[in-house]
Amino acid sequence: MTVLLEVRELSKHFTARGGLFRRAGAPVKAVDGVSFTLARGETLGLVGESGCGKSTLGRAILRLHEPTAGEVWLDGENVTALSGDALLEHRRCMQIIFQDPYASLNPRRTVAQAIREPLEVHRIGTPVERERRVDELLDVVGMRSSARNRYPHEFSGGQRQRIGIARALALDPALIVADEPVSALDVSVQSQVLNLIANLQRERGIAFLFISHDLAVIQHVSDVVAVMYLGRFVEMAPAAELYRRPRHPYTQALLSAVPQPDPARRAGRIVLQGDIPSPTDPPPGCPFHPRCPLAVDRCRGEVPALRAVAEGVSVACHLIE
Repeated sequence: MTVLLEVRELSKHFTARGGLFRRAGAPVKAVDGVSFTLARGETLGLVGESGCGKSTLGRAILRLHEPTAGEVWLDGENVTALSGDALLEHRRCMQIIFQDPYASLNPRRTVAQAIREPLEVHRIGTPVERERRVDELLDVVGMRSSARNRYPHEFSGGQRQRIGIARALALDPALIVADEPVSALDVSVQSQVLNLIANLQRERGIAFLFISHDLAVIQHVSDVVAVMYLGRFVEMAPAAELYRRPRHPYTQALLSAVPQPDPARRAGRIVLQGDIPSPTDPPPGCPFHPRCPLAVDRCRGEVPALRAVAEGVSVACHLIE
Protein backbone atom coordinates (compact mmCIF):
# COMPACT_ATOMS: atom_id res chain seq x y z
CA MET A 1 0.00 0.00 0.00
CA THR A 2 1.14 3.54 -0.79
CA VAL A 3 2.19 5.66 2.19
CA LEU A 4 0.08 8.80 2.46
CA LEU A 5 1.14 10.21 5.84
CA GLU A 6 4.57 10.01 7.46
CA VAL A 7 5.15 11.53 10.89
CA ARG A 8 8.80 11.90 11.94
CA GLU A 9 9.76 12.53 15.59
CA LEU A 10 6.83 14.92 16.07
CA SER A 11 6.71 16.84 19.35
CA LYS A 12 4.38 19.44 20.75
CA HIS A 13 5.32 21.18 24.01
CA PHE A 14 3.20 23.83 25.70
CA THR A 15 4.58 26.48 28.04
CA ALA A 16 2.92 26.47 31.45
CA ARG A 17 2.64 29.93 33.02
CA GLY A 18 1.79 30.74 36.61
CA GLY A 19 2.32 33.09 39.50
CA LEU A 20 1.63 36.80 39.83
CA PHE A 21 3.72 37.76 36.78
CA ARG A 22 2.71 34.73 34.65
CA ARG A 23 6.27 33.47 34.45
CA ALA A 24 6.99 30.57 32.15
CA GLY A 25 7.40 27.26 33.93
CA ALA A 26 8.46 23.82 32.80
CA PRO A 27 7.21 22.84 29.34
CA VAL A 28 4.24 20.48 29.11
CA LYS A 29 5.37 17.66 26.81
CA ALA A 30 1.99 16.76 25.35
CA VAL A 31 3.54 14.90 22.38
CA ASP A 32 7.14 13.79 22.64
CA GLY A 33 8.89 12.32 19.60
CA VAL A 34 6.15 10.34 17.83
CA SER A 35 6.85 8.61 14.48
CA PHE A 36 4.58 6.48 12.30
CA THR A 37 3.26 6.03 8.76
CA LEU A 38 -0.28 5.70 7.46
CA ALA A 39 -1.18 4.22 4.08
CA ARG A 40 -3.91 5.45 1.74
CA GLY A 41 -7.31 4.09 2.69
CA GLU A 42 -6.02 2.79 6.03
CA THR A 43 -7.32 3.56 9.52
CA LEU A 44 -4.90 4.02 12.39
CA GLY A 45 -6.69 3.80 15.72
CA LEU A 46 -5.07 5.87 18.47
CA VAL A 47 -5.97 4.87 22.02
CA GLY A 48 -4.86 5.81 25.52
CA GLU A 49 -6.05 7.36 28.77
CA SER A 50 -7.31 10.95 28.90
CA GLY A 51 -4.42 13.42 28.87
CA CYS A 52 -1.97 11.15 27.06
CA GLY A 53 -1.70 13.51 24.05
CA LYS A 54 -3.98 11.83 21.48
CA SER A 55 -5.93 14.91 20.43
CA THR A 56 -2.83 17.12 20.53
CA LEU A 57 -1.08 14.73 18.14
CA GLY A 58 -3.98 14.84 15.70
CA ARG A 59 -4.12 18.62 15.76
CA ALA A 60 -0.33 18.95 15.41
CA ILE A 61 -0.45 16.77 12.30
CA LEU A 62 -3.02 19.15 10.80
CA ARG A 63 -1.07 22.15 12.12
CA LEU A 64 -4.00 23.34 14.18
CA HIS A 65 -1.25 23.25 16.82
CA GLU A 66 2.17 24.27 15.55
CA PRO A 67 4.62 21.40 16.22
CA THR A 68 7.57 22.14 18.49
CA ALA A 69 9.80 19.73 16.57
CA GLY A 70 9.61 17.01 13.95
CA GLU A 71 8.08 16.76 10.50
CA VAL A 72 4.77 15.78 8.95
CA TRP A 73 4.85 14.54 5.35
CA LEU A 74 1.54 14.24 3.51
CA ASP A 75 1.49 12.82 0.00
CA GLY A 76 5.21 13.55 -0.44
CA GLU A 77 5.00 17.16 0.83
CA ASN A 78 6.55 18.40 4.08
CA VAL A 79 3.50 20.05 5.65
CA THR A 80 5.53 21.47 8.54
CA ALA A 81 7.60 23.55 6.08
CA LEU A 82 4.60 25.12 4.32
CA SER A 83 3.13 28.54 5.00
CA GLY A 84 0.71 31.03 3.48
CA ASP A 85 -1.05 30.02 0.28
CA ALA A 86 0.95 26.80 -0.01
CA LEU A 87 -0.32 25.62 3.39
CA LEU A 88 -3.88 26.72 2.57
CA GLU A 89 -3.76 24.71 -0.65
CA HIS A 90 -2.51 21.62 1.17
CA ARG A 91 -5.22 21.88 3.84
CA ARG A 92 -7.66 20.66 1.20
CA CYS A 93 -6.04 17.23 1.57
CA MET A 94 -6.56 16.97 5.35
CA GLN A 95 -9.66 17.61 7.44
CA ILE A 96 -10.94 16.92 10.96
CA ILE A 97 -14.12 15.63 12.58
CA PHE A 98 -14.44 17.12 16.06
CA GLN A 99 -15.58 15.40 19.23
CA ASP A 100 -18.48 17.71 20.07
CA PRO A 101 -20.73 18.05 17.00
CA TYR A 102 -22.62 20.98 18.48
CA ALA A 103 -19.62 23.06 19.57
CA SER A 104 -17.98 22.54 16.17
CA LEU A 105 -20.92 24.08 14.28
CA ASN A 106 -21.70 27.80 14.30
CA PRO A 107 -25.22 28.09 15.78
CA ARG A 108 -25.91 31.17 13.60
CA ARG A 109 -25.15 29.42 10.33
CA THR A 110 -27.47 27.06 8.52
CA VAL A 111 -26.43 23.55 7.55
CA ALA A 112 -25.91 24.66 3.95
CA GLN A 113 -23.70 27.56 5.04
CA ALA A 114 -21.59 25.28 7.28
CA ILE A 115 -21.00 22.70 4.53
CA ARG A 116 -20.49 25.32 1.84
CA GLU A 117 -17.90 27.31 3.79
CA PRO A 118 -14.84 25.14 2.88
CA LEU A 119 -15.79 25.43 -0.80
CA GLU A 120 -15.99 29.21 -0.49
CA VAL A 121 -12.67 29.50 1.38
CA HIS A 122 -10.89 27.49 -1.30
CA ARG A 123 -12.88 29.10 -4.15
CA ILE A 124 -14.11 25.82 -5.54
CA GLY A 125 -16.95 25.88 -8.07
CA THR A 126 -19.58 28.42 -8.96
CA PRO A 127 -22.38 29.35 -6.53
CA VAL A 128 -24.72 26.95 -8.32
CA GLU A 129 -22.15 24.14 -8.19
CA ARG A 130 -21.58 24.74 -4.49
CA GLU A 131 -25.31 24.44 -3.75
CA ARG A 132 -25.42 21.21 -5.75
CA ARG A 133 -22.42 19.94 -3.80
CA VAL A 134 -24.17 20.67 -0.48
CA ASP A 135 -27.16 18.56 -1.51
CA GLU A 136 -24.85 15.78 -2.70
CA LEU A 137 -22.94 15.70 0.61
CA LEU A 138 -26.15 15.67 2.66
CA ASP A 139 -27.28 12.66 0.65
CA VAL A 140 -23.91 10.94 1.18
CA VAL A 141 -24.22 11.18 4.98
CA GLY A 142 -27.86 10.05 4.96
CA MET A 143 -29.67 13.35 5.41
CA ARG A 144 -32.39 14.96 3.31
CA SER A 145 -31.72 18.09 1.30
CA SER A 146 -34.57 19.76 3.25
CA ALA A 147 -32.15 20.01 6.19
CA ARG A 148 -30.01 22.55 4.34
CA ASN A 149 -31.85 25.63 5.63
CA ARG A 150 -32.14 24.54 9.25
CA TYR A 151 -29.83 25.36 12.17
CA PRO A 152 -27.69 23.04 14.34
CA HIS A 153 -29.96 23.25 17.41
CA GLU A 154 -32.77 21.68 15.39
CA PHE A 155 -30.93 18.36 15.07
CA SER A 156 -29.99 15.47 17.33
CA GLY A 157 -26.36 14.77 18.28
CA GLY A 158 -26.05 12.02 15.67
CA GLN A 159 -27.47 14.26 12.94
CA ARG A 160 -25.11 17.09 13.90
CA GLN A 161 -22.16 14.71 13.65
CA ARG A 162 -23.35 13.68 10.18
CA ILE A 163 -23.32 17.36 9.24
CA GLY A 164 -19.76 17.62 10.58
CA ILE A 165 -18.76 14.62 8.48
CA ALA A 166 -20.34 16.17 5.39
CA ARG A 167 -18.35 19.35 5.99
CA ALA A 168 -15.13 17.33 6.36
CA LEU A 169 -15.86 15.59 3.04
CA ALA A 170 -16.57 18.79 1.13
CA LEU A 171 -13.01 19.13 -0.22
CA ASP A 172 -12.47 15.41 -0.97
CA PRO A 173 -9.60 15.04 1.55
CA ALA A 174 -7.11 12.19 1.46
CA LEU A 175 -6.74 12.24 5.28
CA ILE A 176 -9.32 12.80 8.02
CA VAL A 177 -8.48 13.07 11.72
CA ALA A 178 -11.52 11.82 13.62
CA ASP A 179 -11.10 13.12 17.18
CA GLU A 180 -13.40 11.07 19.44
CA PRO A 181 -16.20 11.40 16.84
CA VAL A 182 -18.72 9.17 18.67
CA SER A 183 -17.88 9.69 22.35
CA ALA A 184 -20.54 12.42 22.75
CA LEU A 185 -23.27 10.30 21.12
CA ASP A 186 -25.74 7.79 22.52
CA VAL A 187 -24.65 4.17 22.17
CA SER A 188 -27.54 3.48 19.79
CA VAL A 189 -26.32 6.22 17.46
CA GLN A 190 -22.60 5.42 17.69
CA SER A 191 -22.86 2.32 15.48
CA GLN A 192 -24.69 4.29 12.77
CA VAL A 193 -21.96 6.93 12.63
CA LEU A 194 -19.18 4.31 12.73
CA ASN A 195 -20.78 2.40 9.86
CA LEU A 196 -21.10 5.62 7.90
CA ILE A 197 -17.38 6.35 8.38
CA ALA A 198 -16.47 2.78 7.36
CA ASN A 199 -18.59 3.01 4.20
CA LEU A 200 -17.07 6.35 3.24
CA GLN A 201 -13.59 4.93 3.66
CA ARG A 202 -14.34 1.95 1.44
CA GLU A 203 -15.98 4.05 -1.26
CA ARG A 204 -13.53 6.98 -1.27
CA GLY A 205 -10.24 5.49 -0.08
CA ILE A 206 -9.80 8.06 2.70
CA ALA A 207 -7.14 7.46 5.35
CA PHE A 208 -8.32 7.99 8.93
CA LEU A 209 -6.48 8.77 12.14
CA PHE A 210 -9.22 7.65 14.51
CA ILE A 211 -8.75 8.88 18.09
CA SER A 212 -10.72 7.28 20.90
CA HIS A 213 -10.47 6.06 24.49
CA ASP A 214 -13.00 3.31 23.72
CA LEU A 215 -11.14 0.08 22.98
CA ALA A 216 -14.22 -1.59 21.48
CA VAL A 217 -14.66 1.26 18.99
CA ILE A 218 -10.98 1.21 18.09
CA GLN A 219 -11.11 -2.54 17.46
CA HIS A 220 -14.16 -2.13 15.22
CA VAL A 221 -12.78 0.59 12.94
CA SER A 222 -8.98 0.18 12.86
CA ASP A 223 -6.54 -1.60 10.58
CA VAL A 224 -3.61 -0.67 12.83
CA VAL A 225 -3.72 0.40 16.50
CA ALA A 226 -1.25 2.64 18.32
CA VAL A 227 -1.30 2.83 22.12
CA MET A 228 -0.17 6.16 23.57
CA TYR A 229 1.08 6.95 27.05
CA LEU A 230 2.36 10.30 28.31
CA GLY A 231 3.00 11.71 24.83
CA ARG A 232 4.70 8.61 23.37
CA PHE A 233 3.69 5.48 21.49
CA VAL A 234 4.29 2.40 23.63
CA GLU A 235 2.91 -0.18 21.20
CA MET A 236 1.79 -0.27 17.58
CA ALA A 237 0.45 -3.34 15.78
CA PRO A 238 -2.24 -4.59 13.38
CA ALA A 239 -5.56 -4.46 15.21
CA ALA A 240 -6.19 -8.21 15.22
CA GLU A 241 -2.67 -8.92 16.48
CA LEU A 242 -2.75 -6.30 19.23
CA TYR A 243 -6.07 -7.50 20.63
CA ARG A 244 -5.02 -11.13 20.36
CA ARG A 245 -1.58 -10.69 21.92
CA PRO A 246 -0.88 -7.36 23.64
CA ARG A 247 2.82 -7.14 24.45
CA HIS A 248 3.35 -3.92 26.42
CA PRO A 249 2.27 -4.02 30.11
CA TYR A 250 0.22 -0.85 29.61
CA THR A 251 -1.64 -2.33 26.63
CA GLN A 252 -2.29 -5.48 28.64
CA ALA A 253 -3.75 -3.40 31.47
CA LEU A 254 -5.98 -1.41 29.11
CA LEU A 255 -7.39 -4.52 27.45
CA SER A 256 -7.92 -6.24 30.77
CA ALA A 257 -10.18 -3.34 31.81
CA VAL A 258 -12.62 -3.91 28.94
CA PRO A 259 -15.93 -5.13 30.46
CA GLN A 260 -16.37 -8.88 30.05
CA PRO A 261 -19.67 -10.80 30.34
CA ASP A 262 -17.75 -13.96 31.26
CA PRO A 263 -16.91 -13.94 35.03
CA ALA A 264 -13.90 -16.18 34.44
CA ARG A 265 -12.33 -13.62 32.12
CA ARG A 266 -13.07 -10.75 34.52
CA ALA A 267 -10.74 -12.30 37.10
CA GLY A 268 -7.72 -11.49 34.93
CA ARG A 269 -8.06 -7.71 35.20
CA ILE A 270 -4.82 -5.80 35.82
CA VAL A 271 -5.35 -2.86 38.18
CA LEU A 272 -2.74 -0.12 37.76
CA GLN A 273 -1.69 1.76 40.88
CA GLY A 274 -1.34 5.55 40.95
CA ASP A 275 -2.10 8.20 38.35
CA ILE A 276 -0.47 9.18 35.08
CA PRO A 277 2.64 11.30 35.90
CA SER A 278 2.52 14.97 35.05
CA PRO A 279 3.76 15.81 31.53
CA THR A 280 5.52 18.83 33.06
CA ASP A 281 7.68 16.54 35.19
CA PRO A 282 7.81 13.09 33.56
CA PRO A 283 9.67 10.36 35.42
CA PRO A 284 13.17 9.35 34.29
CA GLY A 285 13.51 6.23 32.19
CA CYS A 286 10.36 4.55 30.93
CA PRO A 287 7.42 6.92 31.53
CA PHE A 288 5.24 3.96 32.53
CA HIS A 289 7.59 2.48 35.14
CA PRO A 290 5.99 4.15 38.24
CA ARG A 291 2.77 2.21 37.50
CA CYS A 292 4.22 -0.90 35.86
CA PRO A 293 3.98 -4.10 37.93
CA LEU A 294 6.92 -5.58 35.99
CA ALA A 295 9.38 -2.66 36.19
CA VAL A 296 13.07 -3.41 36.81
CA ASP A 297 16.02 -1.12 37.52
CA ARG A 298 16.73 -0.57 33.83
CA CYS A 299 13.18 0.77 33.36
CA ARG A 300 13.84 3.49 35.95
CA GLY A 301 16.91 4.89 34.23
CA GLU A 302 16.68 4.27 30.47
CA VAL A 303 13.93 5.36 28.05
CA PRO A 304 12.93 2.38 25.86
CA ALA A 305 12.85 2.97 22.11
CA LEU A 306 9.87 1.91 20.03
CA ARG A 307 11.31 -0.99 18.08
CA ALA A 308 10.03 -3.79 15.87
CA VAL A 309 9.57 -7.13 17.65
CA ALA A 310 7.55 -8.93 14.96
CA GLU A 311 6.20 -8.18 11.50
CA GLY A 312 4.18 -4.96 11.78
CA VAL A 313 4.51 -4.92 15.58
CA SER A 314 6.56 -2.32 17.50
CA VAL A 315 6.86 -2.07 21.29
CA ALA A 316 8.67 0.36 23.61
CA CYS A 317 9.57 -1.91 26.53
CA HIS A 318 12.89 -3.19 27.89
CA LEU A 319 11.26 -6.50 28.90
CA ILE A 320 10.31 -7.43 25.33
CA GLU A 321 12.97 -9.56 23.74
